[in-house]
Amino acid sequence: MKTFRIIPRIDVKGPNVVKGIHLEGLRVLGSPKKFAKYYYHQGADEIMYMDVVASLYERNSLLDVVRNTAKDVFIPITVGGGLRTCEDIQEVLRSGADKVCINTAAIKDKSFISQAVNKFGSSTIVVAIEAIRQNDGNYLAFIDNGREFTGKGVVEWAVEAEQLGAGEIVLTSVDREGTGKGMDLDLINSVINRLNIPVIVHGGVGKVQDAIDVAQKTNANAIAVASIVHYDAIKNIEEDNSEKEGNRHFLTQKRTTSSIKSCSINEIKKRLLNCGIQVRH
Repeated sequence: MKTFRIIPRIDVKGPNVVKGIHLEGLRVLGSPKKFAKYYYHQGADEIMYMDVVASLYERNSLLDVVRNTAKDVFIPITVGGGLRTCEDIQEVLRSGADKVCINTAAIKDKSFISQAVNKFGSSTIVVAIEAIRQNDGNYLAFIDNGREFTGKGVVEWAVEAEQLGAGEIVLTSVDREGTGKGMDLDLINSVINRLNIPVIVHGGVGKVQDAIDVAQKTNANAIAVASIVHYDAIKNIEEDNSEKEGNRHFLTQKRTTSSIKSCSINEIKKRLLNCGIQVRH
């Protein structure tokens, strides 16, 4: 039986953790390193850092964040956003990352995947796919936080990425991301049933049952969570300067979190274990 992984996804803009809905409308939450360290002690299996404005500036600005995090966090760290060359990947790995996540550059030049795999190994290269469901029920692949259509279907692109050597896929439902309305199991199964490599699914977890549904009703290897654990973590993380590092008014007003029942990674894992789902605990 495989071990189901719980991976907090930490979206970063500049020096701050941010969170949006449908990958837009970002709100500041706090310090990336403090979130990562908290999740590490809570039992996270990995940490996923995503630079959410990297495509805009055509560079990844997480190197210092990763260096600082790697001093205190001893689980795998995946870094994505703005990685366009093997030199970019090398720099991120040297800063302390274990894996990199590529999307835009891979779509625009699919040979980038095979080049990166040949240089760093397939286990290091993760391909991110942003999926949006169309009115006809098909799922199309987008980039730039779901703003730009790539000309590819999601399943088609996932299969191609595996053939090019990608070691893992991160599959995001843009429609569900940040909503807390549950994950798109049809999307997940349509992709996983065509692949032989691990798939991390992301977008829509608002309560523990959503994670249980994914583990029981799909063959996903891991789930990337954000809002459900972020809004729990923020209550327990001591900020040195909360006025600068966290949008406390937004958090206390709970303007976009009514459908999200926040809890810790530890709580999620306990519930999964109680349902007979194997997790590292």
